[in-house]
Amino acid sequence: MIQDIYPLHLDNQYKNASPKDDDTIFCFAGSTVLAKEIGENELYFPQYSEFKAGIVTNNAVDNVDNTENTDKYSYIYLFSLVEKKDSYPQNRGVDIVDNVDKSSIDKDSSIYDSENVRVVKRFFLAFKNNIVLKGDFFGELADTDVHKEYKSSLEGFDYYGVYNFRTQKDRALAYATITAYHLYGWYRDNKFCGRCGKLLERDVKERMMKCPVCGNSIYPKISPAVIVAITNKDKILLTKYAGRTYTNYALVAGFTEIGETMEDTVRREVMEEVGIKVKNIRYYKSQPWGLSGSQLSGYFCELDGDDDKIKLQEEELSVGTWVAAKDIEVTPDNVSLTREMILKFRDDVLNN
Repeated sequence: MIQDIYPLHLDNQYKNASPKDDDTIFCFAGSTVLAKEIGENELYFPQYSEFKAGIVTNNAVDNVDNTENTDKYSYIYLFSLVEKKDSYPQNRGVDIVDNVDKSSIDKDSSIYDSENVRVVKRFFLAFKNNIVLKGDFFGELADTDVHKEYKSSLEGFDYYGVYNFRTQKDRALAYATITAYHLYGWYRDNKFCGRCGKLLERDVKERMMKCPVCGNSIYPKISPAVIVAITNKDKILLTKYAGRTYTNYALVAGFTEIGETMEDTVRREVMEEVGIKVKNIRYYKSQPWGLSGSQLSGYFCELDGDDDKIKLQEEELSVGTWVAAKDIEVTPDNVSLTREMILKFRDDVLNN
């Protein structure tokens, strides 16, 4: 899955830090991000030295070095990609995963801190000050296109739909992109206090927005949701979303409501979307999914009874169908919990 970036690790502990010239800058506009295409399925994001030298037109990059423009952007520390010294394959007896950029792996022991941790790359969010940013923040509205409506004066840079992360060769960078997008949406949507309406301030000790007037504290929004693999002997119920960019097969999914257990979410979402009852609900794995700002929990369950007739909720789904394991035509993508669960069911059935 996208978070599986061993031997690297995403260190998300907040720091009150300022960017250095070689730090990576994420600059988002709506559901797009500023980047340069440097090869097939390879996007390059501007370093701070490149970004601060730019000029902004239509949501692109301002010349932040000019005196009159110095207050236009804030640079918010997001996280770092790090590597622990004891995570080397020769020490752990495993291979480096193929989807991590091996050029970042440097075994020089002199570059580790007192905790044997090496910082591979730091990431910052370039965020416009004193304006209300508008735009979509839903996964189904993201795409992979180049968006010329956001004009960049940085040579070679354009605004790409954030869905490009799915096909990027460097999986650690893809994971960083989707996580940065999650935080961008939270910062963008929390400019003013929901209690008293005053302008919020960023806390210097933790990732929190705080009202200087009433003391209201706002932390990053993480929405719990479920992914549900419904099985019936050698068949699994596959779905397709209605009216979304993503058109491949998926599984029943939905957000957890207030006062609801994850298992009850499974039962409710299955009944709402496909109209059947399920039993033997079993937890599988979880996944952070920044595109929708959610924390996904995967569950397997079985059809309860003999009534396998699907009653499709057409507002949510365009397809709902039982597919035999031998007929599943899905390839691994090393990205989504959904894809992994579908393939696990297929392989378990065919190998037993």
